[in-house]
Amino acid sequence: MMSERDYAPLSAACVRSLNDKLYEKRKPAAVEIEKMVKEFAAHNNTVQIKRLLKVLGQDFATSQNPHTRKGGLIGLAAIAVGLGKDTGQYIEDLIHPILACFCDADLRVRYYACESLYNVVKVARGAVLPQFTDIFAALSKLACDSEQNIKNATELLDRLMKVVIGFMFHLLLKGEDFYTAYCVLFQDIVTESGLFDLVGFMPLLRERIYTKNPFGRQFVISWVSVLAAVPNMDFIIFLPEILDGLFRILEDPTPEIKKVTDTVLGEFLRSIKSNSARVDFPAMINILIMHAQSTDELLQLTAITWIKEFVQLSGPLMLPYMSGILVAVLPCLAYDGDTRKSIKETATQVNANLMKLIIMENTEIPNKKQDNNTDSTRDKDDITQSGSLAESLDLASVVEVLTKHLLYISVQTKVAVLKWMHHLFINIPHKMFNHTEDLFVILMKSLSDTSDEVVQQTLVVMAEIISSKSPEAVTADPDGKMQNKYFTKFIINLLRLFSTDRHLLEERGAFIIRELCVLLSAEDIYKTLAKILLEEQNLSFACTMIQTLNVILLTSSELFDLRNKLRHLDSADSCALFECLYVSWCHNPVATVALCLLSQHYRHACNIIRSFENIEVTVEFLTEIDKLVQLIESPIFTYLRLQLLEWEQNDALIYALYGLLMILPQSEAYATLQRRLAAIPPATKPIPKSEQSQEKGTGAYCPFDFSKLLKHFHVVQEQHREHKRKQRLNSLIERNSSHTDA
Repeated sequence: MMSERDYAPLSAACVRSLNDKLYEKRKPAAVEIEKMVKEFAAHNNTVQIKRLLKVLGQDFATSQNPHTRKGGLIGLAAIAVGLGKDTGQYIEDLIHPILACFCDADLRVRYYACESLYNVVKVARGAVLPQFTDIFAALSKLACDSEQNIKNATELLDRLMKVVIGFMFHLLLKGEDFYTAYCVLFQDIVTESGLFDLVGFMPLLRERIYTKNPFGRQFVISWVSVLAAVPNMDFIIFLPEILDGLFRILEDPTPEIKKVTDTVLGEFLRSIKSNSARVDFPAMINILIMHAQSTDELLQLTAITWIKEFVQLSGPLMLPYMSGILVAVLPCLAYDGDTRKSIKETATQVNANLMKLIIMENTEIPNKKQDNNTDSTRDKDDITQSGSLAESLDLASVVEVLTKHLLYISVQTKVAVLKWMHHLFINIPHKMFNHTEDLFVILMKSLSDTSDEVVQQTLVVMAEIISSKSPEAVTADPDGKMQNKYFTKFIINLLRLFSTDRHLLEERGAFIIRELCVLLSAEDIYKTLAKILLEEQNLSFACTMIQTLNVILLTSSELFDLRNKLRHLDSADSCALFECLYVSWCHNPVATVALCLLSQHYRHACNIIRSFENIEVTVEFLTEIDKLVQLIESPIFTYLRLQLLEWEQNDALIYALYGLLMILPQSEAYATLQRRLAAIPPATKPIPKSEQSQEKGTGAYCPFDFSKLLKHFHVVQEQHREHKRKQRLNSLIERNSSHTDA
């Protein structure tokens, strides 16, 4: 036992009361201490006050006896009440012993520690702020207290001091009035005092914000809400330190926590929009990018919404983070249904705003007349800044992200990626062409996509590449003519793709060719295709490809101008086009006849048809003639049918049609053509086999050597006969070999 001198200035009766296990006995002792302190303060007796603080804070509050610790806590609170406005002089000696009891093993000691702290704070007000970090650390631990008999303490607290209970018990007891009262109190003392060390407090908040305990999270988010609402605190500049933690709390499954955190983040975003000059956007964007990829809908929507505002508010500052933002945004464009509709819409806005940034960076600053040196200097600074911002775009990482996302299943995402590629090629072609070789391979693969929209957009990108006149893309051909080095390469690769994937040729070949003819010069496309196919070693593919090109030529509205040019042949250029196509069209006999009919070279068509006697007539061959008859009946060949009225001038045409009729079996096509021919008088004079008389359309512009053309046709067809013979022989050898092995 300690002597009475050791407890001085406490009386023996007061000491006994403070050690009593009953609160009712400890309360009078607290009243006695309060009166004693008031008298000490009145006489400025700091020695006795410090002595009393030492006795209660060191001897009582750290005693092995829990009842003694409770007495020390109520005594410390009584000292604060007695000191009144002078509490701030002794705040550290008051606070630290109380905080030490927050981790006490005894439930009621922890309870009374909270009560004691609240009474001290209520009296000390702003003077407690220098100790706030320590208080917060203690409270954040108690917030996670899981002791069930804390609930029993709520009844006692409600009877004795409902309004003055410590803030932390709001979280445990769910008392809305307690929280409100304490928040108002704290806001008042922060506002009236400049003592709060926010810089020193942030490391602790940054640490505690990552707690996974729901009570701890509720405690932290409520304090963030209070601090953010305090006027003139400028809490927004510290937001990068806690933003990640806030988003992690937003992911909490507890609806109440989710709702409060959503509200707090909404307030922060409003502050950012109204005071963007104080915001460190680059410090937070990567945090948002990470959370924008969450599977939690609210979390993802919130992060995407923040990214949208960041792009709008900071503009070019987001260029270095373009690839990361695209990683977050592009998958969201594929969302279907109502559940993630808002996410998709917001992501779409972000995507559009990012594209605008590229346009902004590509816009040259107009030249201005300088009135003085100041204006000149400013313009130079503007140009330097624009250049540096443009350089801040990490194009390599952007292209890498786009390439990866082009492999997505989603059509929307792939289309968005392709639009991005096109956008970049238009706005920064000199930089994009550094990546063309790698993109070329990827784009060629995209032509096999099952979606028409993806294929169409791929062709748009490819057309931009192969039509570019930028120095990086242009090279000289053997004749010294400047041309895009990717044009012929693309056509070669396209034909190779069709050759290896016949299904693609059958299902999408016509679509791809038509789209190309819209995006680029149809004449250039057809001439290049013809030149390459002329040297094609796979003759069966060449025949099939020419058939496809011929059908497109004769049926597609996109090739109207090209058909007219071939029909009239009224210039040296048009005649050169015909001859270029003809020598390649010879891979397919029926297509060659169709080209001659289109260009009104009827006598030559008649001679080609006569040579069909030397061609193997297969079902496929007859089917092609059948389709040609159908085309003759189409609007495209209206002019040809009208020429049948003038049979004296077009006898070669009539005999050519009769030649087709004689080849056809008596099918529907046979009947169609027969009815057409029956509508005109038959020719009365024979058609000579020679072509010495001029063809229709041949004149100053078209000095064709039709004998040479016909000879070329026969040579090509002989190659096809030999090719088919070898195919049959190889097939026979393979069959015999398989039988022998068996």
